[in-house]
Amino acid sequence: MNALVKPLAVILGLVLIAAGAYGFYKNPVFVFSVNQLHNIVHLASGAVALIAVAAGYGAARLYLIVFGLVYALVAIAGFAKIQQVVTLLNLNQPDNFLHAAIAVACLLVGLGSRRA
Repeated sequence: MNALVKPLAVILGLVLIAAGAYGFYKNPVFVFSVNQLHNIVHLASGAVALIAVAAGYGAARLYLIVFGLVYALVAIAGFAKIQQVVTLLNLNQPDNFLHAAIAVACLLVGLGSRRA
């Protein structure tokens, strides 16, 4: 799993930045419903991912763990239809499944790898 830490963080960073930028241009983004705040979260999350990768393996691993936990909470809140979160981030069911999948991948790689 160690070999996957930095590549996963780079891929997430680039995809999140692209999704955030595209979301300002077009909504919905495919089947995902987004709003201004959701786009900002994507841009910030992607930038932090790339900064973490540049800082080294340990920072990239920590990013995956923290990001995975945060996205797991967002997915749970979305599935549970916690109105404040759903409204704040304009979540829909495809968002919930994507956030859950990202959380699982991040946590599997981040927690499944050894510390540097």
